[in-house]
Amino acid sequence: MSTLKIAVILGSTRPGRNGKAVADWVVDRAGARTGAEYELVDLADWPLPLMDEPMPPSMGQYQGEHTKAWAAKVAEFDGYVFVTPEYNHSIPAVLKNAIDYAYAEWNDKAAAFVSYGTVGGIRAAEHLRSIASAVQLAHVHQQLAFSLFTDFENLSLFKPGAHHDAAATKLFEEIEAWSTAMKTLRT
Repeated sequence: MSTLKIAVILGSTRPGRNGKAVADWVVDRAGARTGAEYELVDLADWPLPLMDEPMPPSMGQYQGEHTKAWAAKVAEFDGYVFVTPEYNHSIPAVLKNAIDYAYAEWNDKAAAFVSYGTVGGIRAAEHLRSIASAVQLAHVHQQLAFSLFTDFENLSLFKPGAHHDAAATKLFEEIEAWSTAMKTLRT
């Protein structure tokens, strides 16, 4: 079986966002892995307008070139690690919009969640689990939750506690195992 490809999707585009440092930390930790190739997919590099497709994505009849390009990018991967802040007990609109743009490209793949916020972004991750289920992503149990108060200096400089390393290893093990299993299902 070919090497697994897993996207680390950075789900915030806000100026001054903390998510870039979190996503970079995830990619850095994943770099030591041998079971999969991890790639940062920053939604700031994918300026999708609010959903503008005339047909539901589940129909697979994409019209816009931006939609076709995004769907092709999503299709490249066997699994996804979503990095999300918590905005008003949920995920950023840009992340929801990016998920909504595709359908079959997400199906029968695995997902893991890394969140951050005042309470670790856990409500956003829980909401994202529900959204992931709707596009047929199988999500792993292990997640990472970073607190703005304990894992960031002055609420902005990312300095995660060392205890997150073991949790990250467990997350990588789970996303790789589930991605492998789901890849077998797709073939």
